Amino acid sequence: MNLTIKTKNLEIDHSLDNLIKKRMTAVSKMINAFQESAELFVEVERATKHHKKGDIFRAEAIVSLPGRKLVARAHGGNLGKIIGSVRDEMRRELRKYKTKIVELPRKKYRKIKKSFF
Repeated sequence: MNLTIKTKNLEIDHSLDNLIKKRMTAVSKMINAFQESAELFVEVERATKHHKKGDIFRAEAIVSLPGRKLVARAHGGNLGKIIGSVRDEMRRELRKYKTKIVELPRKKYRKIKKSFF
């Protein structure tokens, strides 16, 4: 899985890079469990240069999977919390995707198998 990090109106330094990679490892583990060739794109930006307080940061994560793109977005004042909430939202999206793609066909197969035996 490829992880691409992009920043806008914000300097990317070693600590920010490590923070994003650390928080997104849970997402990458979930993706690798059922899809090897996925790509995770994370964009972090400072929405405004004028304001000092409030919702000035925005983060977005996009996972490209076969036949579907999953998107998670968050905004707020603390960059660490925003990245964490994007991670949590992306994990929810991946669970829904996995349920539809992997689990439902298994349930249908079990149902068919029970009816024959």
